[in-house]
Amino acid sequence: MAYLEIIAEQLGIAVWLLAIILIWTLIWKLLALWKSARKGHVAWFIVIAVVNLVGILEILYIFVFSEMKCKSSAKPIVRKSVRKKRR
Repeated sequence: MAYLEIIAEQLGIAVWLLAIILIWTLIWKLLALWKSARKGHVAWFIVIAVVNLVGILEILYIFVFSEMKCKSSAKPIVRKSVRKKRR
């Protein structure tokens, strides 16, 4: 708790406010990490884990980016069966 008091004093805010900000960030970060892992979004998982913007990036991912559908312009590959020639 002494660390929180030192950080809060340096920032010029109350300790309780700093604790609320930390809890807020942790909740959104865990939700976004869980959702990105479940959807297999590796790049988003890494970015969310590394970047800390007090929950802003996490909220955007949960409500905006994770809901976007990937549009694939590539046509599915149809493979023809290859017959071996008999001699």
